[in-house]
Amino acid sequence: MQLYRETTHTKSADRVYQWHVIDADGERLGRLASRIAVVLMGKDKPDYSRHQLSGDFVIVVNAVKVAFSGNKRAQKIYYRHTGYIGHLRERTLDEMMDKFPTRVIEQAVKGMLPRNRLGRQMLRRLKVYAEAEHPHEAQVRAGLGKAKEEPAAPTRARRQPAAKAAAPVEAPEAEPQVAEAPAEAPAAEAVAPARRRTTRRAAPKAPKAKAAPKKTAAATRRKAPAAKDAVDSPAPRRRTRRAAASEGPKPEGE
Repeated sequence: MQLYRETTHTKSADRVYQWHVIDADGERLGRLASRIAVVLMGKDKPDYSRHQLSGDFVIVVNAVKVAFSGNKRAQKIYYRHTGYIGHLRERTLDEMMDKFPTRVIEQAVKGMLPRNRLGRQMLRRLKVYAEAEHPHEAQVRAGLGKAKEEPAAPTRARRQPAAKAAAPVEAPEAEPQVAEAPAEAPAAEAVAPARRRTTRRAAPKAPKAKAAPKKTAAATRRKAPAAKDAVDSPAPRRRTRRAAASEGPKPEGE
């Protein structure tokens, strides 16, 4: 026993869109525009979602023959501005029907759609034509719009029967051939022995002369006198003032 309810939301990829053809001949503008807006928004479907593009495509033909109530052809005025100062343009409904009959239905439907980017996508699905002919006959016949094509199921390739082996063909018996005796080959000419190539031997290399040992700093340094010689030759005595006074003055003849 199921104790709870389930709500299923249709994904955008699973939706299938159809094409509707509406003839505007003798239809009132306001009532016609409300019917078209309901189909574009998808409110006629049980799986309608306001956040998804769930509406279908709509084709309107005979836009020139749409009907109006009262004296709207002369009283209703359409305004537009070019963007320059003082360039406000206005046209009556009668002038619009003469120049741009499709814009009358488009603007009436646009006012009934949401003012967001989803509403602009819905308006692009509206195709209005002044005459009874339209170039969407293929879409109407198929009954589908931009629906996602389901991938075809993979089919197994049939195994082809193997080709029957052909019966072996008997080859005709070949007559025995008598082998001919090989002719005697002429005696090969005596080949002179190849001359041996003589090469000059390279002269033996002279041994390298040994380099003289370099004089070290200790060898070039001047030798100090031995200690024995220093003892034999005493250093000269230093003469002082006292010694000179004790000797006395030197004679003049010397």
